[in-house]
Amino acid sequence: MSEPTLSLRGVKRTYHTGTVELTVLKGVDLDVMPGEIVGLIGPSGSGKSSLLHAAGLLEHPTEGSVFIAGQDCSRMADRPRTLTRLSSIGFVYQFHHLLPEFTALENVAMPALIAGRNRAWARDRAEALLTQLGLAARLEHQPAQMSGGEQQRVALARALTNEPILLLADEPTGNLDPETAAQVFQALYDAARQQGVAALIATHNLELARYMDRVFALKDGHLEERVF
Repeated sequence: MSEPTLSLRGVKRTYHTGTVELTVLKGVDLDVMPGEIVGLIGPSGSGKSSLLHAAGLLEHPTEGSVFIAGQDCSRMADRPRTLTRLSSIGFVYQFHHLLPEFTALENVAMPALIAGRNRAWARDRAEALLTQLGLAARLEHQPAQMSGGEQQRVALARALTNEPILLLADEPTGNLDPETAAQVFQALYDAARQQGVAALIATHNLELARYMDRVFALKDGHLEERVF
């Protein structure tokens, strides 16, 4: 058995607003294995995004540890955390956040250039990913020239550019109609499977959750496994 790509141990997250203290994660434990696709469900405000932000090293948990490929990232200084995010973690959000003045190819190549890859490698990688996701005819198109589903597939390609071992997605189909959502989820599913990427996907779409390896509901700050 290989080690988990992502391992959360006793993760707590508390927010303070004035005199109000709100704890949304109350000691979360979770392992996601290489190539495994895990769903995260729960109502708005239940802490799904907080869990993803902790797992993605975007926020420090109030307590607990986050391990990426066996390495404890919880106590890393800012620069090593940033480098780990860039090299090991891909993010997909509900809104694609593509840069409107750049083409699909340029948007997808950008993370590789930021990571210090040479321009030829970045372009070849971007072209290969976009082609794999059915967007070979859209390489030179700007976001405004593409449909919502196409834009979200570009965002998925961008998340995979630096060959991450962990993919985190926060409502990646939440802004799409059901048919387009199914197409985008299938693209995400296939990409994760083919590349052996561990994926943790927060979603409200219970139909899509049925196709994941495991699904957890976030309730009262704790994870409860659900069987569909």
